[in-house]
Amino acid sequence: MSSIVVGFIDTPQGRAAIDAAIRESRLRGAPLVIVHSMMGGSHESEEEYLAAAEALERLERRLADEGVDFSVHEYVRGQKPAEDLVQAAEEFDAELIVIGIRRRSATGKVLLGSNALDILHDSPVPVLCVKANES
Repeated sequence: MSSIVVGFIDTPQGRAAIDAAIRESRLRGAPLVIVHSMMGGSHESEEEYLAAAEALERLERRLADEGVDFSVHEYVRGQKPAEDLVQAAEEFDAELIVIGIRRRSATGKVLLGSNALDILHDSPVPVLCVKANES
């Protein structure tokens, strides 16, 4: 059975991606595969790991309460999140990847790179990009 892969980070954009992925999961009758990716090593602090764990626990409770068929996968493999999402799409036979995006200037995209652009370029399946509600 195919799945819906969603990248999660505890931001308004990440929460918007989860909401959209839940809708797609229900619409398509496909299980939800939640991917949380961190580089690891010196890239993140202990506080960031703890905050991510707490956010994932809240998300898991929410999804269980809503009766969503889901699995959570945390990756700390030294890869960029884009690489982990594309690999998860292949591994879990995804029919769609859902990601949250934020507005960035052209200069910001060039200087900082863009996981969203990497996912769009490398994904073997369609990608749904969602923005957070700004209100």
